[in-house]
Amino acid sequence: MASIDEDPANPRADFSDAELDELAADIRLRGILVPLVVHPANADGRYLLHFGARRLRAAMRAGLDEVPVVVRDATSDRYAQVAENLKRANLAPLDLARFLRQQIEAGDSQAEVSRRLGMNLTTVAHHLSLLDLPPVLAEALASGRCSSPRTMHELSKLNDEQPEQVRALIEGPGAITRAAAAALRDAAAATESSPTTRLLHQADAACQRLERLLARIEVPTDTQSLADLAALRARLEALAGHLPQRSDGQTPDPSLR
Repeated sequence: MASIDEDPANPRADFSDAELDELAADIRLRGILVPLVVHPANADGRYLLHFGARRLRAAMRAGLDEVPVVVRDATSDRYAQVAENLKRANLAPLDLARFLRQQIEAGDSQAEVSRRLGMNLTTVAHHLSLLDLPPVLAEALASGRCSSPRTMHELSKLNDEQPEQVRALIEGPGAITRAAAAALRDAAAATESSPTTRLLHQADAACQRLERLLARIEVPTDTQSLADLAALRARLEALAGHLPQRSDGQTPDPSLR
């Protein structure tokens, strides 16, 4: 077992201590019933783990020195790793979301990702939206108060128009469920504000999303990317000219309202 290294590219990054302790207790009682799958990592006799990260960690907790393995010549298939994890024990939503984004950024289409994981396109989209949640929802997801990608997706849309109500739901004592999100959506519709106010809320939410995207952009070094960055900066500056002004050309001072 000492010659087996975990795959650093394994999409599973969340390992529950309670679940590992439970699995370790079962291994002490029954042993490892399903062999781990590894492949040679180098000529020095080390192996890279393909399937079985949870079993390997639990075996270490159980005090085992050896584990049953199946050695394959081929390197790991990342889609196979994710599919295996989804069948045995669900990946944390954020782990799966990060994997989806990595594959899409590597050139796979959402349709290809959907086909290879056996997920529908809507579920793929809901998971991807977890990576761009507003801070209040990201905190709720990280804390475990809500783990449903669909519910988080719906609350993220509601947050564009009703941020105060969404924050009240997140910070309140009640459960964060699809039913709670639906009730919040219905209440928002019943007290619909003016079109201008709604548009201002939507524009503010779009600015928040844009800020998060801009924070991820690194300073480019190639000529084309530098030109694209300059064009984007000019476009952002020009957008301010689209804001409406009073007839005297002044923007209202919010402190005077």
